[in-house]
Amino acid sequence: MISRKLTHKWDPYKLYLLINFNSSMFFSLVFTVNLLYQITIANLNPLQLVLLGTILEATIFLFEIPTGILADIKSRKLSIVIGYFLIGTGFLLEGLIPEFYAIALAQLIWGIGYTFISGASQAWIADELGEEKVGKAFLKGAQFERVGDLVAIPFSILLGLVAITYPIIIGGGLMIFLAIFLLAVMPEDGFQPTVHEERATWKSMFHTIKEAKALLQMKKVLLIMIGIGIFYGLYSEGFDRLWTTHFISNFNFPAYFPEPVVIFGVLRAIMLIISIIAVQYVEKYMEDRKSSVITRLLITFTFLMVIGLISFGLVKNIWIAIFIFWGFSAFRNIVAPLFDIWFNLQIKDPNVRATMFSIRSLTDAVGQIAGGPAIGFIGKTYSIRAAIIFAGIILSPVLFLYQRSMKNIKQENNEKINKK
Repeated sequence: MISRKLTHKWDPYKLYLLINFNSSMFFSLVFTVNLLYQITIANLNPLQLVLLGTILEATIFLFEIPTGILADIKSRKLSIVIGYFLIGTGFLLEGLIPEFYAIALAQLIWGIGYTFISGASQAWIADELGEEKVGKAFLKGAQFERVGDLVAIPFSILLGLVAITYPIIIGGGLMIFLAIFLLAVMPEDGFQPTVHEERATWKSMFHTIKEAKALLQMKKVLLIMIGIGIFYGLYSEGFDRLWTTHFISNFNFPAYFPEPVVIFGVLRAIMLIISIIAVQYVEKYMEDRKSSVITRLLITFTFLMVIGLISFGLVKNIWIAIFIFWGFSAFRNIVAPLFDIWFNLQIKDPNVRATMFSIRSLTDAVGQIAGGPAIGFIGKTYSIRAAIIFAGIILSPVLFLYQRSMKNIKQENNEKINKK
């Protein structure tokens, strides 16, 4: 899809859609086979698999703010170009050297690259189009991302059938080419560098966090939601890193099944399609719904996630495991936007909204950093089944926290009625 003369400056809107499509496609090219490569070629054990995720999350946690400052004071374009170049370099390193140390270093490199892109691409297109027109670009860009993700899967499968390293190496090379391409054609006419006194430094960030802390002290429900974010993080890294090795190690695929790269590519494609349909259905249903209704839905779908995880760890039949995997993935993708909607409804002060979402993201990252190694240790020491069951148990306290949040909402509503 990348074409035109490199000397020509692209229309920002069209270029933004192209970036979203191609970057998502290149990511999907790699991730369709990534875990399979780490398990079958690099021969990583469950603890090593989870530690890779921990390294990645810790890298993003540490570099998110410093790289964001660069995008604010120097250049959005430069930040995006550096980001895609580092991501591509990380993927190339992983695909070329199937050793734990190299793959760990690759997570560090492409994790730093991801922080250069995170927020910079949205800020760039907002600068170029203006706030009134950027909403359409965000919505259309998200659609292009999903299409790019799905389009890449059959290509990743075909390349993986030749050699499982090919999708990773080619995906990394294409990311580097994307960076070079953007360096040549990406306009940056709307960018105004933030002056030294106004830029988002650690000092100003801590000031905003202090304001958010005051809000937290007034709103018990927000403390509960941050607790929920931590538990979501605690379970997720273990599952994300171990579901592939669980299928490989604990199930006997029928003889008529195709090559593993085809199996996991199809599993991922169907998972994406089911999740897209499920999320679109819930988004339509959620229009103008009250906070209490959203909370009940969150309790229901999170309960189904807990049951799904524990069942996924227990069942022995391959077909039942596949359907549980698809169901769990759908429930998980439904919970994500519901959680965002519910969390946003509880924040009445717009001045701390962005900070509260940032804190929530950080708590999720802390949860993943803390929970991943523990689940990986269980997987290595005992069994992968035990690790996945433990992930389901770790998630279960969220149900209690949601129940507490409903009581707080009801109490706040009663206080408002009494005041009137």
